[in-house]
Amino acid sequence: MSTPHWFDQGSLVLASNNKGKVAEFEKLFEQLKLPVEIIPQGHLNIPDAIEDGLSFIENAIIKARHASKISGKPAMADDSGICVPVLGGAPGIYSARYAGEHGDDAANNAKLLNDLLPFRKNGEAIEGMFVCVLALVTHAEDPLPQIFQGIWHGEILEAPRGENGFGYDPLFWLPELQVSSAELSKEEKNKISHRGQAMQLFRESLQK
Repeated sequence: MSTPHWFDQGSLVLASNNKGKVAEFEKLFEQLKLPVEIIPQGHLNIPDAIEDGLSFIENAIIKARHASKISGKPAMADDSGICVPVLGGAPGIYSARYAGEHGDDAANNAKLLNDLLPFRKNGEAIEGMFVCVLALVTHAEDPLPQIFQGIWHGEILEAPRGENGFGYDPLFWLPELQVSSAELSKEEKNKISHRGQAMQLFRESLQK
């Protein structure tokens, strides 16, 4: 697998300061044997971008351009979240700050469970999906960002299960496996998750 010519010595900036997300990306790059060194933006003292887009794609591009502009390097950004159809797609792009404060997983999970109470009927499953959009820019003004998208379908539990992962993982039930996302190992999760799917598409793009 060859490294695209526009990589700066085979490296790119990962536009995230989310420790859980950065750890997943590092593991994914390792598992997929990608010939690219990722540099978390925090290592370059790059602050979070202002995410004022209305979609995962818009916000991913905003974050990638922001990191690339400050670093002068190619950058990849992930915008992801959980979408619940009965809530009109919420939490959606507001997943990380659903309860108000950015990154408060416990509060976000509690709010989601509370918002779903009116929809709990006779034990019927409530559909949910994790969405991940990766945006890759070769430079800050790249007119053609590369987009890779993964969607992971499941159900929303009535109470948290499992100790692994982060975010909404304890509430995300996989009926075909009879486990929550938080009960999977990192390796198991990365093979099937929304982020794993998007990363696989990125890997395939490097082979073209």
